[in-house]
Amino acid sequence: MTTRFRLHNYGSINIDHVYRVPHLVRPGETLASREYRPVLGGKGANQSLAMARAGGDVTHWGRLGESDRWALAPLREAGVSSEQIELIEGPSGHTVIQVDDEGENAIVLFGGANQGFDATRLDTLFATTTPGDWLLLQNECNDTATVIEHALEAGLHVAFNPAPMVEAIRQLPLERLALLFLNRVEAATLAECDEKAPTEQLIQALTERYPGPDIVLTLGRDGAHFLPGRASNESVLFEPALKVRAVDTTGAGDTFIGYFLAALQANRTISECLARASAAAALGVQRSGAADSIPLKEEVERLLAESS
Repeated sequence: MTTRFRLHNYGSINIDHVYRVPHLVRPGETLASREYRPVLGGKGANQSLAMARAGGDVTHWGRLGESDRWALAPLREAGVSSEQIELIEGPSGHTVIQVDDEGENAIVLFGGANQGFDATRLDTLFATTTPGDWLLLQNECNDTATVIEHALEAGLHVAFNPAPMVEAIRQLPLERLALLFLNRVEAATLAECDEKAPTEQLIQALTERYPGPDIVLTLGRDGAHFLPGRASNESVLFEPALKVRAVDTTGAGDTFIGYFLAALQANRTISECLARASAAAALGVQRSGAADSIPLKEEVERLLAESS
């Protein structure tokens, strides 16, 4: 896992409609928003952006409505390779995001262009890969199962962030993947474990059910765990979260994933990958927005130096 690799990200590109509210809206309630901003989002775009800002090399595979062409600019400015992003007639994927005064969020997602990949397009994308490359994907684009099978047949290493989590994900060949990025909810669902179970119990259930892939378990303010898979030479590791006041947690997990993979691509140790990813996420939650909150590499390195 520590050999430098090319990474392709089969990922969503959304337009996030972000509303600042005093609290998350309750059923039946009409709530006035204090602020509104349309910004680049989507788990895929956020993860590509984070990886590029971390100094990584990533090619994004995506689809975007022609009317939202402006959303390509921040990706390109960060260094994301965008030649495989297809512009289409029709709506882009988009979200409606509430962010409350405690920094918590609630999100409604519409798939739009992200749900329009077809077999011809996938064949074109996979023709650009070489055995040994890595493919990162989430679950906001269509045909996740097909893409995973194509990737494995093409000899790619697959890193998967199964969000949004749905029942069908448990039917995927997760044991054959290289790396899983999971938060507590996703881990509990896959392990068929109580979400509120002690972390040690959750980890045991998860690794017993999925002993094959390496797993990165992110627990927000409770830190992050690296759980080595069957073929790994790594050890179990834990990285505590830096103590910060969260303003907005939107995109924190995506920031973590992008920075972790960029560090892995740069041949850093797993311990270093965790530290850099955790520092990046800590900086991100102190800012509003998702893409806008992703820090630059220099900011992360400065924080790490100050924290050492």
